[in-house]
Amino acid sequence: MFEAEFDKSIKLLTAMSRDAHLHELMAKAVYQSVTALRSGRKLLFAGNGGSAADAQHWAGELVSRFYYDRPGLPAIALTTDTSIITAVGNDYGYDYVFARQVEALGQAGDVLVAISTSGNSRNVVSAIEAARAKEMIVIGFTGQSGGKMAELCDTCFRVPSAETPRIQEGHEALGHLLCALIEAEIFPRGD
Repeated sequence: MFEAEFDKSIKLLTAMSRDAHLHELMAKAVYQSVTALRSGRKLLFAGNGGSAADAQHWAGELVSRFYYDRPGLPAIALTTDTSIITAVGNDYGYDYVFARQVEALGQAGDVLVAISTSGNSRNVVSAIEAARAKEMIVIGFTGQSGGKMAELCDTCFRVPSAETPRIQEGHEALGHLLCALIEAEIFPRGD
């Protein structure tokens, strides 16, 4: 089992690295993010479970640093404020824990990074709908099918797998690449 699991991961990452369409999507997502940030806008991140961890991780990479020291970038994980999440969950229902935050914090030109392995997480889809109402850009991370998110996102990374662990591994690789490329584009190094 040990080698088989590593083989699955290696095959997935190899397939992703050779996927020309995925390269085009990454260039588009970097452009959308950098354009927003250079215009004084921000990135909002949302997801459940492991995707919540990715949301927090990627926001942290942008606010703090990725490869090198530079000024922080405005990125917010909508998964971290338990008082907001529990208040909205109690008052409106769990389907709205991210949408309500998008309504309160989002502005036209901001970017919502929506993460769902199935592409169908109701609270993530609701956040996308709220972002659309605010005229925000939506970058999605899903699995192979794309789910409902495939049609709702401006840019949608569909990891070529139906296995949740592989999808999450693909998301992590893509999320790291997105952060690295945003950092390099906004704060290029002289070397």
